[in-house]
Amino acid sequence: MKTLTIPEKNALRILQNDLMLINRPFTAIADAGGLTTVELIDLLKKLSANGILRKFGAILRHQKAGYRKNALVVWSVLPGAVEETGQAFASLAFISHCYERRPAFQNKYNLFTMLHAQNDDIATLVDRMCQQINCHDYLILDSLQEYKKTSPEYF
Repeated sequence: MKTLTIPEKNALRILQNDLMLINRPFTAIADAGGLTTVELIDLLKKLSANGILRKFGAILRHQKAGYRKNALVVWSVLPGAVEETGQAFASLAFISHCYERRPAFQNKYNLFTMLHAQNDDIATLVDRMCQQINCHDYLILDSLQEYKKTSPEYF
């Protein structure tokens, strides 16, 4: 990939911060960086295709969203069922993250889910998930402390 131009660096510098809550945040970022929206989207696609940009995601500040309790629940799912199980879990409103872990944690737990509850009843949600996929091999890893959530800055 070619060296980034100053407008591309400017746009990426803005993009590594929180997105503005407006109708067209990428247009605003492109404008502020000196690019067109098409140029910014093309840049992001190229960075992704070259493995430079691995993911683009949101950070859930669950307390501000009204959730009091959260836990990471790790599941031992048969390899052939990971995709279907992951899709089922990801469709649940109380799940913010659902992903396959390779290699599996403790050579066994290969599907990770992050649950958020408005009360302290994580166990009820996990029981519901167990019944949905007929799996009772899991670990609940309660969040004891939340650390500062920040994104890395490159520019």
